[in-house]
Amino acid sequence: MSDQPLDLDKHRGMAAQKATDIRRALAEVENNARQLRERQNALESQLLSVQATSWPEAAAKARYVLNLYVAELAPGDAHHRDLVETILADFARLADKS
Repeated sequence: MSDQPLDLDKHRGMAAQKATDIRRALAEVENNARQLRERQNALESQLLSVQATSWPEAAAKARYVLNLYVAELAPGDAHHRDLVETILADFARLADKS
């Protein structure tokens, strides 16, 4: 008996190794997506519970919501994408003036 771990992947076929690699990668992506959703939920709870105390803070909240909106737009919806881009540019320009 040996204390060294046995590398079982060497004893399986290439297709089985690739399937295992895919399952591992998928599990990692799902875990990352779950963590991202948890962080997003925490951020959104904070945005809901804390009132903005200045226009830049309110603009930051609006920027977050607009980015969520743009992410859900159809790829061909250039009109609404341009509108959001213009609004975000206005926020940046007005923040520079303050």
